Formats: sequence, structure tokens, C-alpha cells
Amino acid sequence: MIAAFALLLAFQLAGEALRVALHLPVPGPVIGMALLLVYLIIRRGPSQPLRQTSGTLLQNLSLMFVPAGTGVMLHAGRLVDEAWPITIALVASTVLGLAATGLTLHFLTRDRKTGETP
Repeated sequence: MIAAFALLLAFQLAGEALRVALHLPVPGPVIGMALLLVYLIIRRGPSQPLRQTSGTLLQNLSLMFVPAGTGVMLHAGRLVDEAWPITIALVASTVLGLAATGLTLHFLTRDRKTGETP
């Protein structure tokens, strides 16, 4: 279990190192996750210890939100002060996301029904 956890942390560290070295605008853990995906594809799946370790981490995922919840409570005053901009941003991004999804689905199903190619 420790070796598998060390492997996960090594990929996260590698992603962060690549981000800093190449000045990428993507978070290091995301790059590390992509590297881990490539590694797993090459190995044709995870080993049993890695499968067990990641399963244990996923079962306790709710514990990872405790620091985020604490941060929200720490900045509750700021959230109240900026409630309108936050609300407008949330509503606008939701509407834009739904519209983009609907238009994409409409475009893809239209081509399927008529047999056209884009």
C-alpha cells in the first residue's frame, strides 16, 4: 500500500515539476494524472496494490473536503460581500454549459438522422 501511494505521489510530483519547468497553465496534479493514465495504458491496467490503495482513497474521499469546508467558513464574510457576482457567475456558467451541451447534442443527432457529414 505504501509503494502504491508513493507511486501516486510520484506522478503528482512529476506533473508539478513539468508544470513549473515548462511554465504550463495546467495544474500539476492534472498533468500527473495524465501521466498516470499513460503509465496505466502501457502497463495494461493497475496492479492489485494500486487498485486497493486507490479504492481506499476513494472510500475516504469525503475527508478530503474538510480543508475546503474550513476555508469556506474562514472566508464566509467575503462570500457574503461578493454574493451577487458569485451568483451571477454561477447562473451564467450553468446556462452557457447547458446551451453548449444542448447545441452539441442537437448538432450530433441531426447529422445522425439525416446521414449528413459535417
